[in-house]
Amino acid sequence: MRIWMSALLLSCAALVAHAAPNDTGPEDMDTLLLEKGLMSRLTGHLQQARDNMGEKASQLVVNAMGFLGVPYKYGGNSVESGGFDCSGFVRAVYEQSIGKVLPRRASDQAAATQAIDRNELKPGDLVFFNTMKRAFSHVGIYVGEGKFIHAPRSGASVRVEDMRHAYWQTRFNGARRVAPLADGNPAAIPVLPAAGN
Repeated sequence: MRIWMSALLLSCAALVAHAAPNDTGPEDMDTLLLEKGLMSRLTGHLQQARDNMGEKASQLVVNAMGFLGVPYKYGGNSVESGGFDCSGFVRAVYEQSIGKVLPRRASDQAAATQAIDRNELKPGDLVFFNTMKRAFSHVGIYVGEGKFIHAPRSGASVRVEDMRHAYWQTRFNGARRVAPLADGNPAAIPVLPAAGN
């Protein structure tokens, strides 16, 4: 990935850190960007992101960044419910960004998506970790340059972390890609049996 992704992530992170948790809608984000004077700087980065990642993947990553700082809540599915757990966060981002409904549990999300090699990761792909002594017990969204965004644990908030950190490297279970729909229309992804759970 290039420097533009780092600049995009840093700009969004700095911006959202000062936003209230409910300021996550596109209109609110645009207004906030204009007020902070960042719209002109981000426009170029967003266009590069769209050119390199595709419109849907770039929108998904930008929307995920809009949830930075939202608290972790076990079983949480939305800001309105008080926060997200890891799979609730991923599910909400995919549904709100591109209209795809993923299964609710991390292991089911792994089973319902296409396995890819770690070196094939692109922004918007899912990354899975063994954090509870069982495969695919934690999930996040890859954002580029070895980093992912996720709802980590109780007492923490949605944040970006580096997969190359020793903790995440030793717990990495695999990468998955959400297959694009043939006609581009939103639809539910079928829940397949989870292997090994």
